[in-house]
Amino acid sequence: MEKTQDQKDTKEDASSGQKKGKAKTVAEKRPRGLQGPDMSDPKFVSEVQKMGAITPFALATQFNLRLSVAKDLLEDLERRKVIRIVGGNARIRIYQPAAA
Repeated sequence: MEKTQDQKDTKEDASSGQKKGKAKTVAEKRPRGLQGPDMSDPKFVSEVQKMGAITPFALATQFNLRLSVAKDLLEDLERRKVIRIVGGNARIRIYQPAAA
């Protein structure tokens, strides 16, 4: 029994030390926003118009939003004629900036 205990202790000591080449980086998690940016903000509108193809995922990633919020923002921007729909299906829509 003493021999097995010594083996367990040596295994724990070896595993607690840092192994070379296996350093883990911890990514900081940020909560996604539940509220979208202000629609009347010219900075937000100009950023959206700079994007080539606008999808809900691209908008959610760029502005740190949830997908549902990004979809609602895109629908609202389409109603305001800032962007227009160019393709997609029932699950995803692809938008493009409207010609000025």
